[in-house]
Amino acid sequence: MRHDDEVASRTDDAPLPADRFLNRELSWLDFNARVLEQAEDDGLPLLERLKFLAIFASNLDEFYMVRIAGLKRRQSTGLTVRSPDGLTIREQLHLVTARTQELVQRHSDVFNKDVLPRLEAEGVQIVHWDELEEAAALRLREYFRDQVFPVLTPLAVDPAHPFPYISGLSLNLAVSVRDPETNVPRFARLKVPNNVPRFVPVGTENRATFLPLEDLIAAHLSQLFPGLDVLDHHFFRVTRNADLEVEEDRDEDLLQALERELARRRFGPAVRLEVAEPMDPRILEVLVSELEVQPEDVVHVPGLLDLASLMELYDLDRPELKDEPFVPTTHPRLAEGETPTSVFATLREGDVLVHHPYHSFATSVQRFIEQAAADPNVLAIKQTLYRTSGDSPIVNALIEAAEAGKQVVVLVEIKARFDEEANISWARSLERAGCHVVYGLVGLKTHCKTALVVRREGGVIRRYCHIGTGNYNPKTARTYEDLGILTADPRVGADLTDLFNVLTGYSRQTNYRTLMVAPHGIRNGLVEKIRREVRHAAEGRPAGIRIKVNSLVDEEVIDALYEASRAGVRVQLLVRGICALRPGVPGLSETIQVRSIVGRFLEHSRVMSFENAGEAEWWIGSADLMHRNLDRRVEVLLRVCDEDARRQLEETLAPAMEPGVRCWELRSDGTWERLEGRDYQVGLMNRIHALAG
Repeated sequence: MRHDDEVASRTDDAPLPADRFLNRELSWLDFNARVLEQAEDDGLPLLERLKFLAIFASNLDEFYMVRIAGLKRRQSTGLTVRSPDGLTIREQLHLVTARTQELVQRHSDVFNKDVLPRLEAEGVQIVHWDELEEAAALRLREYFRDQVFPVLTPLAVDPAHPFPYISGLSLNLAVSVRDPETNVPRFARLKVPNNVPRFVPVGTENRATFLPLEDLIAAHLSQLFPGLDVLDHHFFRVTRNADLEVEEDRDEDLLQALERELARRRFGPAVRLEVAEPMDPRILEVLVSELEVQPEDVVHVPGLLDLASLMELYDLDRPELKDEPFVPTTHPRLAEGETPTSVFATLREGDVLVHHPYHSFATSVQRFIEQAAADPNVLAIKQTLYRTSGDSPIVNALIEAAEAGKQVVVLVEIKARFDEEANISWARSLERAGCHVVYGLVGLKTHCKTALVVRREGGVIRRYCHIGTGNYNPKTARTYEDLGILTADPRVGADLTDLFNVLTGYSRQTNYRTLMVAPHGIRNGLVEKIRREVRHAAEGRPAGIRIKVNSLVDEEVIDALYEASRAGVRVQLLVRGICALRPGVPGLSETIQVRSIVGRFLEHSRVMSFENAGEAEWWIGSADLMHRNLDRRVEVLLRVCDEDARRQLEETLAPAMEPGVRCWELRSDGTWERLEGRDYQVGLMNRIHALAG
């Protein structure tokens, strides 16, 4: 059969199968299972395994606060909505509950039965009160009296005291007490304070020994309920709906609307009740009833609750139990010996592709903004901020620029989930300094990562730009893998000027020279480029697609990829988290390969490559392939035109898809298979350090 006949047979009008999508919630749990596998890997240093245990727990908290909360909210409407894979909300919740309990058991087992004993052998120990020697117990009694007791507030539950509000993610004790005079049992709730270290140093010689704070409190309950008999206590934790629903009205200040909704979020409905095993069934019945959760919302946890707090122990000064320290290198084009070069002079010679954390954020993107703030020839700085660090050098530089008389425009996305309060604070600081601050567009989150610097050079105005895949956050730039382009390309500068006019004014521009911009341009643009590869394949020209994202969920994009596969186009996907596409299905996705890499750094960049008949196109940007990104956010993808930058992207992406790389591969039945091999991230570290000399 001739090639074009073969393609024609594969791209007939046969309907796509109904079971072609994987469930996004279960796919996310599979991703968190890959995080857990890192904790189970005895080839990793012990404190790194502990870190992955903490990340798993933190991820699961957010999953319940947002995704499960969203499912429950939709269920409460009574609508019989099915997910793209055909499951009802009730079916999804049932499957998620069963899978979660299985993962929680694995999580507890690896902590209690594997990591803890190994840590103890290395002199790091978590003990319980009854294991303390008398001298240590005496010291901790004094610590409890001076540091803990004053901040505790026992709350009774009886006809005169209604069941208290239980804050989300707080650790609590349910305490049973009895009045010896009346012999009447009572129930009380005691919150473990979150402003005291969770793990209290015991101070044993030659060992790093810690007592959980809740154990210290439990050992002193008699001091909190004097005159009563303390019968029993149990630990529990509640997760609440934290998915904000801000009603955006064009006539109302968005900042005020968000602040009102943040106050409401504290009182969101409970979506999960975690209880430490074993728990008295009568106490559990009280909690289930008062918190208004269903029995299936109860997660039984063997051992300690809230293992996200294990990050406290990761900070121990035990370098032999951690990965070798990694120091990012300055990009070779941004360094001249010990003296930093002018970023503007460098960019006039060509684009610079920076790859964090391998390349230093501080000596590239941060320096770009800081030099712009200090340069008397810079007239204006325009920037989007989605998330940044607590003490942000980027924000400080913008403030200094405004105070120096430059025009500074900052779009602060105050709806960035879980960073709303911090971003409101930054917005007010920037406004006080004289910056023009806008909060985004009604109905959309501004998620793109863009900066524009306008500079006067000998009577000519030149624009310098940064477009990246990650936030302007120096802290996460040391652990998140991200890409960014620094450029003086006038086409990019013109595009960013137009984009900022959309973000700050009333422009409705949707067409750009070098950008695809959501919510109007990215889905259609990508689908057209995928279909262009189908046409190239049909005409016998080189065709191929490579995409690296955090999540692939959008059904229209997935169906276009299926169309490409049926036409014989090779499709390679690197998806860290959720993937709803089913690869390797005969007649549907035989040419599609899906991999996931979970390692020392969080794979976070978004990269798209299209073979395009030998004239390869490369795109990087902020957008994952999800409904929220393509329909409800302002996202940017940049076409990379600089030849050196395109070569670097090839050298970055190609090794991830080579044989012999440690990764997970997605099978057609929706399961992930772990493949052993060389460490992709270590390979990048070695290559980039070698290039830096």
